[in-house]
Amino acid sequence: MRRVVIVTGLAGAGRSSALRILEDLGFEAVDNLPMGLLERLVGDPETLSRDLAVGIDSRSRAFDATELVRLSRKLRRGQAQLLLMFIEADQETLIRRFSETRRRHPLAGERPIADALAHERQLMAPLREAADVVVETSRMGLPQLRERLAGLLRPARAPLPLLTLLSFAYRGGLPREADVVVDVRFLRNPHWVPELRARSGRDPEVGRYIREDPRFAPFERRLLELLELLLPAYREEGKSHLTVALGCTGGRHRSVFVVERLARRLDGCGWRVVVWHRDLPAGETAVEVCAG
Repeated sequence: MRRVVIVTGLAGAGRSSALRILEDLGFEAVDNLPMGLLERLVGDPETLSRDLAVGIDSRSRAFDATELVRLSRKLRRGQAQLLLMFIEADQETLIRRFSETRRRHPLAGERPIADALAHERQLMAPLREAADVVVETSRMGLPQLRERLAGLLRPARAPLPLLTLLSFAYRGGLPREADVVVDVRFLRNPHWVPELRARSGRDPEVGRYIREDPRFAPFERRLLELLELLLPAYREEGKSHLTVALGCTGGRHRSVFVVERLARRLDGCGWRVVVWHRDLPAGETAVEVCAG
């Protein structure tokens, strides 16, 4: 079954960049499609000979967020494996991006940019609520966005539901896309060990230091028990994408180590597991995939 990704979201958040990345990943990309043509395009057998990425946002002709949600649910029952992806960023980031590029917000008119952004968030709220995947780009450059999308959309051997395990730094804010958030700041912190400070949670010595915390083993056991309880229940409820975020102070040591441990332990859980390290430096934000 071919895949159809509807890419929507906030102006300035990176929707167009996401479409270009999907095109590089082998998708046929169509941007600013009038909503009235969506059902016809997805239903065309010749079109669906390839994976398809369709960009629709508030600028699209006859745009209606509620109607797009209805259409996506209808198309999901057809001959395509459909994913509704919502791209967003925080207010400060969007204002900065529009200022840097000297572009006007498409809904601005005569109103200030902050008012236009608030209006757009309200307009797009039904789509964000219905989205299968929310990608928050405030702290992403293009390389990180490419890694994130490649991890999400890498072909799987079977249409398993997708579990993203995400590490993050609390000082950078909570990840907006998270469904479940776990705070691991209670574990002993390698930052205070000079020889470990510059390393990450992927380093064996850092991992050994964290595992030696007497609280780690019972915490890991209970967290696994919780996820082993929740994952089948989410799947029974029809949840096809779930993001579990684990945070520590700097997003470099404890959260990274726990995420990678969880990914290995949950391999074979019936979900396709993706690892994403939001706050590791560029070049270290590895995306890893377990088949589930």
